[in-house]
Amino acid sequence: MALYVRRMPPADTGASTVVVDASAPSSPVITSRTAAPTSVERLEPGRPGYRKMSFALFAAGVAAFALLYSTQALLPAISASYGVSAGQASWTVSAATGALALCVLPLSALSERFGRRQMMTASLTVAVLVGMLVPFAPSIGWLIALRAIQGAALAGLPASAMAYLAEEVRPKALIAAIGLFVAGNSIGGMSGRILTGWVAQAWGWRAALAAVGLLAVACAVAFHFLIPKARNFTPGTLNPKALAKTVATHLGNPLLVRLYAIGALFMTVFGAVYTVIGYRLVEEPFSLPQGIVGSIFLVYLVGTVSSAAAGRLVARLGRRGALYLAVSTTAAGLLLSLSESLAAVLLGLVLITAGFFAGHAVASSSVSRTATTGRAQASALYQSAYYLGSSAGGTLGAVAFHAGGWAATVALGLLAVLGVVSITLYGTRVARAERRALVPATR
Repeated sequence: MALYVRRMPPADTGASTVVVDASAPSSPVITSRTAAPTSVERLEPGRPGYRKMSFALFAAGVAAFALLYSTQALLPAISASYGVSAGQASWTVSAATGALALCVLPLSALSERFGRRQMMTASLTVAVLVGMLVPFAPSIGWLIALRAIQGAALAGLPASAMAYLAEEVRPKALIAAIGLFVAGNSIGGMSGRILTGWVAQAWGWRAALAAVGLLAVACAVAFHFLIPKARNFTPGTLNPKALAKTVATHLGNPLLVRLYAIGALFMTVFGAVYTVIGYRLVEEPFSLPQGIVGSIFLVYLVGTVSSAAAGRLVARLGRRGALYLAVSTTAAGLLLSLSESLAAVLLGLVLITAGFFAGHAVASSSVSRTATTGRAQASALYQSAYYLGSSAGGTLGAVAFHAGGWAATVALGLLAVLGVVSITLYGTRVARAERRALVPATR
């Protein structure tokens, strides 16, 4: 996709979006801010505090994403317990990701005023406290409401963590530190689903959510005692008008808007598939137990590999080629998942996961390269689009499954894939037109 004018570095992403540029200018939404003293030593491997910081953010990532998707592997059991449809049960996932999408931008801005460490601590504390109440929800309505509060609280973690790392870690050690945080995200999202599947099989879905809550409590305590105090953060005064102007500028940039749309559409496919797959696998002809269904999320490990390989794909195929390969792989996986063979369905999930993570990596890693100012806000907007896609995919995928079975969910996914292809083709056309317009000027 020839949308950018600078080379994209190798992408590495997990379940969350990570767009960091240590050379980014100061936030345009903060005023009265004095630069932190350059004499304050930053963290790096081998120096005091670096290992504690790394493990603290790893624990935070595990807690956040174990909580965020804690109900996804339990949807069939939740439906049966409350006597609700797949579409209604899916809101226990969509409410959390939707609330996160809506709150990530304002909370990331508040972290500029009150501090990254304070924002991360508050986010984890509220999310964990709500997590201990979730297993006791007396109705589906209460469960959805609690999950929405939990998602809103978790919105303060991703952007604050990225900013904390950029400010406190030496640039040469930044990628490794971010990688460990991303690993925590991925492992938290995967292990939370697997844990809930096996615990639910033995003791029920409420016990499964309680187990995730206890895991999150342990991680939050570890974070609290391990995270070093910020030494390079200087608070500023939030400027809402500047924030609104920066957001409007990004939303008026057609290149960024296409990236946001691509991220949302890829996540629509992913959200739909992984929200509904549990319903399909517990039914005939598969009839798998809850623990095995939860273990299906081990497929996420494929995404770790494909996202890490995205940079090499771009170097070899170009951005358009990498995106076309990602959508083709995703589409092939969707079609293969229509089979009545369990092996074919699992292979389809592998292809869907690999395609999604590769495409998401290409899009997310390009946001900070496209935005020349306000990169933190550009990243937050991508995260908002990404999680809104997750919410839409989860709910629409479940509604489609209730109306027409797995084939209808696959049709929804293919429609989103077609949207990515259309956006990429449009970007190609625009890029070619721009190149033709520049030819006379270079002669």
